[in-house]
Amino acid sequence: MSGFRELKVLAKRRESSTITSFELAPVEREGWRPFRPGQVLVLRCASSTERRFVPRTYSVSSPSAEAGRYRITVKREAAPSAGLPDGIGSCFLHDAVEVGDILLVDGPRGEFVLRDESSRPVVLLSGGVGLTPLVSMLHALAADAGRRVFFIHACDNGEVHALRDEVDAIAADHAHVSVHYCYRFPTDADRRAGRFHSEGLVTREALQSLLPLDDYDVYLCGPPPFMDAVHGLIRSLGITPERIASEVFGPASLAGDGRASNEGSNPESVSSLIARPLAGTEPLVEFRRSGRIVPWDAAAQSLLVFAEENGLDPEFSCRAGICGSCTTAVIEGEADYFEEPLDPPGDGHVLICCARPNGNLVLDL
Repeated sequence: MSGFRELKVLAKRRESSTITSFELAPVEREGWRPFRPGQVLVLRCASSTERRFVPRTYSVSSPSAEAGRYRITVKREAAPSAGLPDGIGSCFLHDAVEVGDILLVDGPRGEFVLRDESSRPVVLLSGGVGLTPLVSMLHALAADAGRRVFFIHACDNGEVHALRDEVDAIAADHAHVSVHYCYRFPTDADRRAGRFHSEGLVTREALQSLLPLDDYDVYLCGPPPFMDAVHGLIRSLGITPERIASEVFGPASLAGDGRASNEGSNPESVSSLIARPLAGTEPLVEFRRSGRIVPWDAAAQSLLVFAEENGLDPEFSCRAGICGSCTTAVIEGEADYFEEPLDPPGDGHVLICCARPNGNLVLDL
């Protein structure tokens, strides 16, 4: 089921100096749609500068077991640099939305969710407001005493640390849940109260001291600089890429350390290979402008992730088929959507963040 419906703001609660939670419930009973921990809602937010509504995605931070309401926890985003506007969606929510207001909301959406079939111990590693989907995951994992859970959160200091009391309460009530807070710039008040466990940046040594040797499922969420750093740290601990799920908050790509180089790329096009029997079973994906032809990796979450893993840096923002930033021209072949986009592009184009190849494929990348 998809499509925008009306949700009413039941509560607006300040969680830190920059972060506020909004509790939402459907106006009509049939407007409730269950969600999986980690998924997002799509809100139509009013733009004060462009006189239009723009779609913005926000992770659900509430427990999925609590039917009938959603909680989103939103950081008020300042302009990234001089001359640019503040965040449209976050400023709309923080400054204009009050209890009792009605919002138009689609979703839940997204593939950044818990692996229900796994019994491996879990690492939830977040930076800043990236903790929001992981708090929802933590609620679900707390109910499974058979899986060790390590909740590791990095932020500047206690003034911006959201949902701390909630996470602490979960850990206090569940012996299999461990928490660790890393403050980059702790205040004197943080030091006096002992609000954090380590200072500075998350390091490989810190992770080694926290995590016993084991085969973990890892979930990462945070802003691009944080994600670039911790993804490499996690890989350096021997955790394989298929055990790592990640979601970036922001319009930059995750570099990771698994990208292939451009050396040795084959200039022959997929067009000349369409009728040729393949040695393996996977289709070929050609990134025409980049001069690369690579066999599709079935473990890749999407064409966007696959492109990043092969050294490309496509445009994207939401990674959920909503914003349209990753729209890419299809030169030859077809791609299928594993998640239906909010507004599909026209013929000859595809949103690569939520699509996979259906046979050999040539993209204008």
